[in-house]
Amino acid sequence: MSETEFNPDVTVDSRGATCPGPLMDLIGKVKEADPGTVIELQTSDDGSKSDVPEWLDEAGHDLLEVVDHGDYWSMFVEVN
Repeated sequence: MSETEFNPDVTVDSRGATCPGPLMDLIGKVKEADPGTVIELQTSDDGSKSDVPEWLDEAGHDLLEVVDHGDYWSMFVEVN
């Protein structure tokens, strides 16, 4: 397990939710956030590994890091 250098401003716990739940939870938080906000999305849904980066690329936000915890991932996003 890797230790992250990012200290999130907001944590979204979507563990246990299935696609598209985690992505929709993230989109809701991104819409509320100011530029520069770091959001940690916690997800156990395998689809998030491709859906989230794809959406971030289209929406113009940055994926800072993905940390594999074994039974879920933490995806760190910076709002632009």
